[in-house]
Amino acid sequence: MPIYLDHAASTPLDPEVFEYMHSYFLDFTGNPSSTHAYGREQRSAIEDARRRLASLLNCKPYEIYFTSGGTEADNTVIQGSVALGIKHIITTRIEHHAVTHPVEHLEHEEKITATWLSVDRKGHIDLAELENALKAHPGSLVCLMHGNNEIGTLYDLHAIGELCHAYNARFHSDTVQTIGQIRLNLAEIPVDFITASAHKFNGPKGTGFLYVRKGVQLPALISGGGQERELRAGTENLPGIMGLTFALEKTYQNIETKQQTALGFKNYLRDQLAQTFPEVEFNGDPEHSLPNILNVSFPVEEDLMLLFNLDLGGIAASAGSACNSGALQGSHVLQQIGASDGAIRNTVRFSFGMGTTQSDLDEAVSQLKSILTQHAS
Repeated sequence: MPIYLDHAASTPLDPEVFEYMHSYFLDFTGNPSSTHAYGREQRSAIEDARRRLASLLNCKPYEIYFTSGGTEADNTVIQGSVALGIKHIITTRIEHHAVTHPVEHLEHEEKITATWLSVDRKGHIDLAELENALKAHPGSLVCLMHGNNEIGTLYDLHAIGELCHAYNARFHSDTVQTIGQIRLNLAEIPVDFITASAHKFNGPKGTGFLYVRKGVQLPALISGGGQERELRAGTENLPGIMGLTFALEKTYQNIETKQQTALGFKNYLRDQLAQTFPEVEFNGDPEHSLPNILNVSFPVEEDLMLLFNLDLGGIAASAGSACNSGALQGSHVLQQIGASDGAIRNTVRFSFGMGTTQSDLDEAVSQLKSILTQHAS
């Protein structure tokens, strides 16, 4: 039976979430914007979901906007901030492409200038460099993700947010990878925008949300209706919204246990790989990183087609972001942290979640041993 070790790309839909969504597909007729009873019933469900999410995140219901996912939410923040007059964006080259691509596009069109902060071998920024950029460009938009989707490195949202607000900057953090792994209390984090996707925490694909702190304004990225308080036009995805909400509620009920389980798998796999392959390299920060992501490089010059061969052996893993699959240049994250060309070509990101077992990890190590042994011979 195939083994799935690519939960950072997308998690399996929780069967209980599927059952919960079922009635919202079949029993709720009409449009949530309609004023008759059918519409009011759907509107009531959506607003109840918004209140439940706000309770989980310790924010206000009106600070939550439903979207199609993290990419739309990131673009809404970036494009909307520029439309309101932001002239400078501070970010890094290791952000998800949902951030780097729109920033590069805006920079190319000369609608903004940008500061691309450097990162060290573990993927961390230098807070002093960030402060210098903020001094030079007060009132900027700062886009720095909470947990890197390829190497798992975690940023200190409190330290970054306090710096941003000291220089009248807006702080946007892509929390797509962390929202289902780490409990976030938005009343205590100085962040203006966060983004999330349900399929990262065993919810449905195609549904996410954007948090916008009270008092911060954004114009609509998608126009044509008054939905989501005129920020995001289009008929709401009721089953998706309800599935997202229930999935995050389930996640937050046992998130500490989930963290410990994932960290146990990560440490076990790290130990097994280090014992089996003495030359292996682990990317990211081992002390401050997501518990469910382990990024591993095998420093050989030849392209071993590791992912292809693992897939043939029944192991589903990735080299990094699924949104960058098929790119010829390899991982932009590994390039920026200074990994060698050989390591970039032979890197695997393992990520764990619902359904993962220790025997799955043992089989992954066994398959890797077989592949590298064949290469050595």
